[in-house]
Amino acid sequence: MLSDGTIIALSTPQGSGALGVLRISGPLAFEKTALFFKPKSKNKLEFIHKKAQLGEFKIENTIIDEVVLTSYVAPHSYTGENCVELSCHGSPFILQQIITNYLKVGLLPAQPGEFTLRAYLNKKMDLSQSESVADLIASESEAAHRVAIQQLRGGYSSEMEQLRQDLIEFKALIELELDFSEEDVAFADLEKLKALLITVTQKIETLQQSFTYGNAIKKGIPVAIAGKPNVGKSSLLNALLDEEKAIVSSIPGTTRDTIEDLITIEGITFRLIDTAGLRETDDIIESIGIQKTRQKVNQAAVLLYLYSTPCSVEEITNEINSLIRSGLHLFLIENKIDLHQFQHNTELSKTIQKKISASISPKAHGISIYDNDSLQKLKKMLVDSIQTMKGNASTIISNSRHFYALNEAANAVKKVQDGLVNELSGDLLSVDLKEAINQIGTITGKIDLDDDILGTIFGRFCIGK
Repeated sequence: MLSDGTIIALSTPQGSGALGVLRISGPLAFEKTALFFKPKSKNKLEFIHKKAQLGEFKIENTIIDEVVLTSYVAPHSYTGENCVELSCHGSPFILQQIITNYLKVGLLPAQPGEFTLRAYLNKKMDLSQSESVADLIASESEAAHRVAIQQLRGGYSSEMEQLRQDLIEFKALIELELDFSEEDVAFADLEKLKALLITVTQKIETLQQSFTYGNAIKKGIPVAIAGKPNVGKSSLLNALLDEEKAIVSSIPGTTRDTIEDLITIEGITFRLIDTAGLRETDDIIESIGIQKTRQKVNQAAVLLYLYSTPCSVEEITNEINSLIRSGLHLFLIENKIDLHQFQHNTELSKTIQKKISASISPKAHGISIYDNDSLQKLKKMLVDSIQTMKGNASTIISNSRHFYALNEAANAVKKVQDGLVNELSGDLLSVDLKEAINQIGTITGKIDLDDDILGTIFGRFCIGK
């Protein structure tokens, strides 16, 4: 994926715009730019770090555009190499002319993520920080931005490195004992090692638990709206989105498929999913829709189960118990309270709550699409429930690769703990400690990864970053 040459790419979106920015990085960045850039001032062209200069981009004697050149001198640039950024007018013709002529004099088109990959290889940032760049670019909500910027600033990296260094220190002591095994000398305090492993395990578990929150924030919290036909699921979706997204009808079974859309509440993006009504039916198409409903509920972080009175408590509780699972945030929503003088039947909701599986602690609320206060309270309840997913974690992980590595590290640490209990030899303990150290090291890139893995990681970046 990575070339040793000098690369160029458009860093602003494709298409016409007021401005276009081209980024150039590599050993020939300054030399080749001097072939085309002519300063407007009478001063000689100099490539001074962070200096911006106004000039003309000329091909032979033809002026292509008036541009601003900003130079960044290695090793203080984003990539750690000599870099140039050219800001010009955003005409596709101008941009293509500039890129084409740079390619003619030996520059190479940058691959997706290649600028950030060079920054990583030149130790301008570690691997987890590099990955956060893509997350930062893709962030569409305040919460997703907050998670990405925390990782980019290195808070996550320092926590990982501290875990790794603690394990390295004790691995070194155990291996030192092996070197002096004939003298029967003990360098490692096994009780301290046991205490350290407990601390490491707790930290890893906290980070693992934060993944549920981090991954949901990154992709949008999936919220399934389910219930019997005609309880107002589509009406609720429309009311929350403040648009007629779903067809509303008094005919049962109108919704045959899932309908999804995004809403941002207090900086958190929720992916609302309207589903087919749950009931026994001989209609083949409706049955497929009901099957999809169960699939969506199984994938959701939050379930808004709607019902309206009068209703069968037994039917509702049986249905809810068939849908819920550990970790699901359940809301019992009595809809259409406008038919009952805007009063929520709290006694009924308590009865339903008592009959639901003890592993779930549902929240109850009454709403009407004609009562904005009840809808606003529901939104607030959604935000509050997501905050509880975060737990006590000060650092949030949102990357599946990191989550996998933490799982593997946790398994290796567990083997070391079991080995201490079973009084295994130091060389066996050292093997499992090494595995834990390596897994944590792969998160920040302290352990070298092969080109295929790096290509996969950086290949998801946009070109120009």
